[in-house]
Amino acid sequence: MQQTGEKSPNVFSLEEQFQAKIDNDVRIEPKDWMPESYRKTLIRQIGQHAHSEIVGMLPEGNWITRAPSLKRKAILLAKVQDEAGHGLYLYSAAETLGVGRDTMLEELHSGKAKYSSIFNYPTISWADIGAIGWLVDGAAILNQIPICRCSYGPYARAMVRVCKEESFHQRQGFEILLTLANGSPEQRAMAQDAINRWYWPAVMMFGPSDADSTHSAQSMQWKIKRFTNDELRQRFVDMIAEQVKVLGLTVPDPDLKWNEARGHYDFGPINWDEFWNVVKGNGPCNKQRLNARVKAWEDGAWVREAALAHAEKKAARAVQDREMQAA
Repeated sequence: MQQTGEKSPNVFSLEEQFQAKIDNDVRIEPKDWMPESYRKTLIRQIGQHAHSEIVGMLPEGNWITRAPSLKRKAILLAKVQDEAGHGLYLYSAAETLGVGRDTMLEELHSGKAKYSSIFNYPTISWADIGAIGWLVDGAAILNQIPICRCSYGPYARAMVRVCKEESFHQRQGFEILLTLANGSPEQRAMAQDAINRWYWPAVMMFGPSDADSTHSAQSMQWKIKRFTNDELRQRFVDMIAEQVKVLGLTVPDPDLKWNEARGHYDFGPINWDEFWNVVKGNGPCNKQRLNARVKAWEDGAWVREAALAHAEKKAARAVQDREMQAA
């Protein structure tokens, strides 16, 4: 006979039921019960992802009017538009968790919310657009494809289209660099210079090492993440080390070497001081990026106000029409 106060083997707490769904790869949907810590973790991650997409438009948007041909201009414009769409998908996914978009943007503009440190570096030549496409979007793809299997349904579904478009972005970036690498000595040097400046920041994109990551273990248990930061970073290095051979160029890592025993490339030490310095707001373009986003928000106030007034007027008219029909 069960002792008083003992838990029946057939009775499970909400937390246990929740984790059981996660363990069985059952998606969590907005109306499902979830721990508050799970909800907050998702809001932080999805919000940071959305902010990164929006802020990430700035370094490339800087080159739309200076692209070397009409074809390049059209491709880059399409890519920047894609990034805006990604941000909208992700803000919408975060809103299903009960956080308002205005709140998320206020946190971005105040510096409370973070975005990917990679977008705080300047784009000083056309080759940088190629390096961003190949390296930055290449890193993003490796990080984002597993999110298509994220335990939270709206986030996972949003990422399906995002990943398809990111694969296009990576290919266009690689094609830019391939064209430059096969061009004049000056063009080849420009491509190599861009790779030299963007490679290590892209390696850092996966976040701190597993030993220093404060969220990875719990996110892995909840299947928000499927791989650790260091696992994804290793995949990236392995991929880039092979692809750079096609370009006939090099990455700025003298320690890069194939390790037969591990079946992976060994690579040199990461400058974590630089990473944390940029994360803390002291990168080359941190202030410039935030100022640009705040200005865009303020300049767009009249559009939001006009849209709200139109919606209210339309709703009032609909009520009036229903009252007239009822009469």
